[in-house]
Amino acid sequence: MRRIDILLTSKIEGGMAPFVHDELELVFHLWRNIKQLPLLEGSLWVFVDWVLPEMSGLEVCRRLRADPLTAHAQINMILDEDDLDDRKRALRMGADDYLVGPINRQLLLDRVLSVGIHDQVQGGERLVSQGDLTIDITAFQARWRSKPIALMPNEFRLLRYFAEHPGRVFSRAQLIAALGKQEPPIDERTVDAWIGRLRRALKKAGAGNPLRTVRSLGYVFDAP
Repeated sequence: MRRIDILLTSKIEGGMAPFVHDELELVFHLWRNIKQLPLLEGSLWVFVDWVLPEMSGLEVCRRLRADPLTAHAQINMILDEDDLDDRKRALRMGADDYLVGPINRQLLLDRVLSVGIHDQVQGGERLVSQGDLTIDITAFQARWRSKPIALMPNEFRLLRYFAEHPGRVFSRAQLIAALGKQEPPIDERTVDAWIGRLRRALKKAGAGNPLRTVRSLGYVFDAP
């Protein structure tokens, strides 16, 4: 099944439950922490509010276009009112389109499903590489120096997320949120079990232990 990840900077009327249309799944993420992306497993749509608590929607748009992980996202700016100058500013900053808020679930779904969804779904080979570590997202396979690393789904997704954000410390709560495991809630110590299995798999494949524990803070992937 193909997938589209949808980032929203605020909640919408109608709920955030996933939506399935034929062979396409739309997965919603409430994106309150602008500095941290969730794990993105499909093509990306972003709906950015014009005004946000920490920075302007225009600045968020600029950052999305500057980040290789989100540079090709379909960005929609949600304007407070239909102002011509605001529309022009949003488009100049990199937005693909705009809507006038408030928006609801049905309006959002209509927008996504009406804009050439087949062109928006990423295809072909998708790789993440860090030194001798290669992660083939399409094939759901991680390799160390061409040797397959035996991983369960949670550990594979965790490794991919770390490899996409090398050198950054993540708390257990941040990792749970990134993998979309908040509902139903899980114990934060479950992350320790994921990390333990991932470390053993990496060591068995000859990759050593690139996952470092930062006391009282969390875990970090030390890139080669």
